[in-house]
Amino acid sequence: VSALVALQSCQCLAWKPHPIVSWGAESQNVVAGYSDGTIRVFSISRTEMELKMHPHAVALTAIAYSTDGEMILSGDKDGLVAVSSPRTGMTIHILTEHKGSPIAVLQCTRKQYRDFGVEGGELWLATSSDRRVSIWASDWLKDKCELLDWLSFPAPAAPQGLGSLPPSLAAFCPWEPGTLVYVGFGMQKEALFYSLHKKQVVEKISLPYFATSLSLSPAARFMAVGFGEQLLRLLRCPASAAQDYAGHDDAVHRCRFAPSGRRLLTAAHSAVLLWELTGG
Repeated sequence: VSALVALQSCQCLAWKPHPIVSWGAESQNVVAGYSDGTIRVFSISRTEMELKMHPHAVALTAIAYSTDGEMILSGDKDGLVAVSSPRTGMTIHILTEHKGSPIAVLQCTRKQYRDFGVEGGELWLATSSDRRVSIWASDWLKDKCELLDWLSFPAPAAPQGLGSLPPSLAAFCPWEPGTLVYVGFGMQKEALFYSLHKKQVVEKISLPYFATSLSLSPAARFMAVGFGEQLLRLLRCPASAAQDYAGHDDAVHRCRFAPSGRRLLTAAHSAVLLWELTGG
């Protein structure tokens, strides 16, 4: 698959959600965003590219499928977010609210109908590197996309000698519906739990450093946070005793729980580690 796009750099990718069936019963697809602004959908089973779209003029920085796999959300280094249909190859929305700052995170989650007084069966968020998070409610079949909330987190002046600021990262909380978790450069080193219902931060968890990666377990109340100081911290929420692991020799820039919640994948500059969670 990689040989098909040898002249471009892959910046981000996402697996297509698939029905709960036996492995291999459905075609496995992955979408990838590239440095030339293109999106490519690949079939893993056939090891070939199925679709190419070009909704961006600059490099992509984040990509995600909608929860039903019917739409692809993509963000670029200029802060534009595109919503495209892999069925038709058409881009149906271009959102400019984050323009001027690279998109760091795109994530979708299902929601109950009318949870927040708006139509649609899906919530999604976009996070940009200027510490802003937008939360949207969408009904893709009706071509609706409504801004639900807008968060902007303050920060002091960047310290001298700091090559780059820590990333701004957000994720929906699997065990607290209507809540998201945010980490980023700010007034304090902490993870913030924000309630979309109450429109306020409802919990703060202190961290030893500013985070470089974040993942929340879909199966239990665990949060994994990676740091530039070669450290991985595993937290049970609400905040309790933290477990720290120092298996990496560089900044832990990616961490991701498996869907089962029993395994955790972390990545640094030269190593990818697979952790297995034991106990409750």
